[in-house]
Amino acid sequence: MMSFHLAFGLFHSFLESTFPGQAIVVMLLVGSAFGWTAMVARGNRLKHVKQESARFYSAFDHEPHPLGLFLKGHRFSECPAYRVYLRGCEAACRVLAIDKADPLLLERGLQLSGDQILVIREAAERELADQVLNLETDMQLIATITTAAPFLGLLGTVWGVMEAFAGMAVTGTPTLSAVAPGISAALLTTVVGLLVALPSLIGYNWLADSLRKQTVAMDNFVQKLSGEFHLNCATED
Repeated sequence: MMSFHLAFGLFHSFLESTFPGQAIVVMLLVGSAFGWTAMVARGNRLKHVKQESARFYSAFDHEPHPLGLFLKGHRFSECPAYRVYLRGCEAACRVLAIDKADPLLLERGLQLSGDQILVIREAAERELADQVLNLETDMQLIATITTAAPFLGLLGTVWGVMEAFAGMAVTGTPTLSAVAPGISAALLTTVVGLLVALPSLIGYNWLADSLRKQTVAMDNFVQKLSGEFHLNCATED
């Protein structure tokens, strides 16, 4: 019952608002819809990335050679770290001028110089940067909504209060009953702004933390991949 009265009160305040106040409320609600859509989509994406990355890292750890997964044609479609791995392996094939379809490739052994391993690492790091940018899609939108919503709400409140007092000056009735509806309608924008900003802030922080963990894991993997090439393929300089 209380929630019904609250909802009715908010709706009544919206109807009592002037056009600028109503426009700001509509803008906040539209921004909230975009923000929730972006947060749900990005959250699902990061969930799949985490699961697929765990599978990929486990598979890589069980391969005796860093090119093993690549030459066997294993696929981890939802894993950004796998794409980083692909770029590194493709760079290895390119600098060695080898055919990845050769079934005896690993048995004959691969010899890589320090400069060639550096080329592989740089290719993996470039792909890492691209994958991080891809994972950060929609984060700017969520951050903008989180930051802008309270200020839009405050703008609507200040505007509404100014109009309420301006109307009071025109009518010449400086009573609480004269200004209360206008003040109530003005404060609505602040309430809506906070209701939009708070979930967006929580969602943004959670997504940013998940993204940071994935980025650190991929950066560690690039170091590990480079180390595996040094261990298995490096020649004496």
